[in-house]
Amino acid sequence: MLTSQLISPNSIAVVGASENRSKPGGKVLQNLIDAKYQGTVYAVNKKPLNIEGTVYVSQISEIPSVDLAIIAIPAHQCIDAVKQLIEKGARAFIIFSAGFSEAGAEGKSLEKKLVEIINNANATMIGPNCIGIINENYKGVFTTPVPEYDSSGCELISSSGATAVFIMESALLTGLKFSNIYSIGNASQTGVEDILEYMDTHYIPGKSPAVKLLYLEEIKNPFKFIKHVTSLRKKGCRIAAIKSGYSEAGGRAASSHTGALATSDTVIRALFSKCGIVYCSSRDELIAVASVFQTKELKGKNIAIITHAGGSAVMLTDALTSNGMNVPNIPAAFTKELLSKLNAGSSVANPIDFLATGTAEQLGVIIDFCENYDAIDGMVVVFGSPGLFNVKDVYEILDKKISTCSKPVFPVLPSLINAEKEIKLFLSKGRVNFPDEVNLGKALAHVFNSELVLFEKAMLPEMDFAAIRSIINSSYDGFLNPDVCRELLDAARISMAKQKIITDIRQLTKTEQVSYPLVMKVIGPVHKTEVGGVILNIINEQQAVEAFTQLMRISGAKSVLVQEMIQGEELYCGAVKQGDFGHVVLCGLGGIFLELLNDTSSALAPMSRQEVITMVESLKGYKLIEGYRNRNGLNKEMFIDIIMRVGALVHIAPEITELDLNPIIANEMQAVAVDVRIRIEK
Repeated sequence: MLTSQLISPNSIAVVGASENRSKPGGKVLQNLIDAKYQGTVYAVNKKPLNIEGTVYVSQISEIPSVDLAIIAIPAHQCIDAVKQLIEKGARAFIIFSAGFSEAGAEGKSLEKKLVEIINNANATMIGPNCIGIINENYKGVFTTPVPEYDSSGCELISSSGATAVFIMESALLTGLKFSNIYSIGNASQTGVEDILEYMDTHYIPGKSPAVKLLYLEEIKNPFKFIKHVTSLRKKGCRIAAIKSGYSEAGGRAASSHTGALATSDTVIRALFSKCGIVYCSSRDELIAVASVFQTKELKGKNIAIITHAGGSAVMLTDALTSNGMNVPNIPAAFTKELLSKLNAGSSVANPIDFLATGTAEQLGVIIDFCENYDAIDGMVVVFGSPGLFNVKDVYEILDKKISTCSKPVFPVLPSLINAEKEIKLFLSKGRVNFPDEVNLGKALAHVFNSELVLFEKAMLPEMDFAAIRSIINSSYDGFLNPDVCRELLDAARISMAKQKIITDIRQLTKTEQVSYPLVMKVIGPVHKTEVGGVILNIINEQQAVEAFTQLMRISGAKSVLVQEMIQGEELYCGAVKQGDFGHVVLCGLGGIFLELLNDTSSALAPMSRQEVITMVESLKGYKLIEGYRNRNGLNKEMFIDIIMRVGALVHIAPEITELDLNPIIANEMQAVAVDVRIRIEK
C-alpha cells in the first residue's frame, strides 16, 4: 500500500542531513531544494547545519510533525529513528541506508524488525538500500540525473538504484522523457507488485503516464504482478521489462545485491508473454522499446527503410526480418515517378537509398510516397552526417513529417558527434532518436508482437475433474507408475498409445491389447534411451521375447512396457512447477531433438487457446508441423489440444511437479502420447 504521504507529502524530514553534497543526506537536500519542493524540509543532524530552504533540527524529537522521512544513517540506527518518526506522524519512509538483508543474517533480522514496525503503523517504506523516488511533487533521490517531470513520460520501477541511474542517463540522451521513478532496493515491504497496484488503481486514461519500464531482480507475488500488469495493459498501458538473475551466476549476483532469488529465464519469458510485457535483455534494448512506445503505434509488419547509408539499411533489414517483420519490395510500376525526383543512382525498391547527395526536399518526397503507399505500415529514416554538410534542414523536414504523417516514422540519427548540435535541437522538439538501427529493428518486432496479446480468459477443456483429483489424492509422492500415469491422462482425455506392462515373459504372448509392430521399453531407469532401454519395430513374437530378455538385464529394470508402434514425427509437451509462479508448460519437437535443438516455447498454466496457438507457431520447427516441400503436415489441432489439456491438468492437480509427454508421435491423422512421466509432491 502506497500512502498519500509517500506520493504527496506536506513535509519531509531528512535524517542524516548534511551540508556535504557528496553525501546522500546532502545531495538529496540539494535535489529537493533545486526542484522547488513546496513543503517544509527538516534537516536532521546533531551537528549544526545552515542550509537555505530547510529547517534545521538537531534531533527528531524537535520536529512538530512530518509526513515523509528520508533516512540516510547507518542501518543499526534506523529502528530507533523510525519509531520516533512514527510518533511524529510519519507514515512514509524512504530508506537509503544499506547493511540490511543484502549484508547477511544480522542485516536480515534488522530488516525484518523494521518492516514489522512500519507495518504496525500502517505506513509505507521504500527500500532499504535504494536511491529514492522522483515524482511531480518532490525529487527524493541522492543521485543525478534528475529528469524534469513530464506527465506523458515513462514511469520507471527499478530494483537497483545504480541501474535506474544508468537507464536515465542513456535514455535522456535519446530524448526519452520520464514521469515517476521508483527505486525499490531490497523491496522488503513495498515491492514492484505494490507499486504496480498503485499505478493500476489510480490510473486515469489520457492523464496518467501510459508507459511503464521495469528493472526487476525479484518478483515476490507473481499472481498479484499478473493481475495488475494485465489490468494496466487492458487500460492501454505499454510495459517493457528487464528481469536479471535468471542464470545461476546472475542469480548469485542478484542475491548478494538485494537479497533476491534467481528465477529461470523460461518462467520469466512465460510470465511476461502472458501479461503482454515486452521482454528486454539490456538497458539499450529497454530504452529502444520505450522510445517505440513513445511514437505512433505501428499497425502492421511492413516497414519502409529510407536511408542514404547502405550498410545501415542492410543491418536494419536483417534485424527486422529475422524477428518476424517485413521489408517488402516495392514494385517498379509504383516507383517510377518517385525515382524521377531523386538523384541518378538512387534505389527505391526498399530499402529506399537516396544516396549521400540526397536532400531534405527529397527525403520529404520519399516519406510522402510511403505515407500514401498502402503496402507500407511504418517508416524508418536513417540519416547521419559524415561531417561534410549541415543536416539541420533534413532533421527539420523529419520533425515536420513525424507530426503530419498518420503512419509512424522512426528516426535513426547515428551521428552523435558530427551532428551533435542538430540532434539536440531535434530532441528539444519532443522527439526521440534511435542511435542504433539494430536495436530499433529488434524493438519494433518485440513491441509489435506484444500488441497481439488478446488477454483471453483461459477456458479449461472438458475433462473428468473428479477422477483426476481421486487419482492424485490416492497417490504417493514421487514418480507415478505407468498404469497410474495412463489413468491420469485418460481422465484428462489425452490420447495415449495402447500399452501393457509385463513382468514375466509368459505375459507377453497373452496380450491382446496391442498388435505388431511393437515398441518395448524398460521400466525402472528414469532415462530409458540413455541405457538402451527402448527397442523399436518388433514385428513378431520371437523378437518380442528377445527384446524382453534384453531389457530386463538392464540395471534397475523392474518391468517392461509394451506399446503399439505408431508412425510419425516426434513432438513434445511438458510442464514443471516453479514455486509461486505455478506451472510452466512447454512444447516443441520431441525425442532426442528436444535437448539437441532446444526449440521450445512456454506459457504459464492455464492457457487460452490463442496462447497455445502462439506457442506452437513460434517454434523454429513449426514448418515440420505445418508441412513443407510437398510433405504432409502434422495434426496441429490435436497437438494444440494436448498442450491445452496439459495446462488444465496441472492447474487442476497442482501437486504435479513434473510432467513429460516425450515423445508425442504425430502424423496427419493423429497426435498420441507414447511416453509419459509424472511426478507429484503433496
